[in-house]
Amino acid sequence: MTFPTEAPDELGYGPGLARLRDCWLGGSHHSEQDRAVADHILACAPQMPYLVRQRRMLQQRMVRYLINHGVDQFLCFDAGVPTRGHIHEVAQPLLPGARVVYLDPDPMIVQIGQNLLEGNEHTTYLHADARCAAHVLNHPDLRKLINLDEPVAIMMLDTLQHVPDRDDPAALITPYTGAVCPGSYLALSQFSQTQHMLDGLSLFTQMYGQPPAIPFREPEQLTRLFTDLDLIEPGIVPIPLWHPDPDQDTTPDPERIRVYTGLGRKP
Repeated sequence: MTFPTEAPDELGYGPGLARLRDCWLGGSHHSEQDRAVADHILACAPQMPYLVRQRRMLQQRMVRYLINHGVDQFLCFDAGVPTRGHIHEVAQPLLPGARVVYLDPDPMIVQIGQNLLEGNEHTTYLHADARCAAHVLNHPDLRKLINLDEPVAIMMLDTLQHVPDRDDPAALITPYTGAVCPGSYLALSQFSQTQHMLDGLSLFTQMYGQPPAIPFREPEQLTRLFTDLDLIEPGIVPIPLWHPDPDQDTTPDPERIRVYTGLGRKP
């Protein structure tokens, strides 16, 4: 599999996916066109905003876990708008020296992120495609903040949904887990196939045309992406079941949420 080696010149993953998440998280950094597409998806898959919010809460729990286990460096791919409880907003109040590098292939999102993070010397935002590992890992702005000889959290919670099987997600991940030191972590999440999701995509096709491409993967496929890493308990589970907060609203039948997640540690 050959991946691009340079930073993307244009939006690499499809129109406005990060901005759609911003819509569903209640943010303000999206266009009327983004809102229209988000509303089209909502009409066909009304559960999407809930799932996006659940994944953001999962990320917050993972960040707290990682801080408590000695990690103070975060590399977040397909990061979207750095607001609404994003990584630095959780990590830096707990550990002011925590360093965060956000990356996204959408140049509009990157510009927004850079403006929002101006003055934060421990956080930066790069225009980069996760498939361009050499470009990412050798970027001078990343090297300025991230010491690869110390544990790093590789946060790819929103990445796999953009990577079809033909692009070999394992080959995308391996350069990053290979570059970081023992004690580093990898966070992944992935939609699995449900009849509700298939029905929603079919309805979208009938009403609006070609839907956004979303690859589905089952838990055993997600497990294989943690090769050579130690999965943190409870392993691969639906996102509400990964270290739920005692004071967080309980999700009815959380095992029915077919978005799975896991966190692996490099031994």
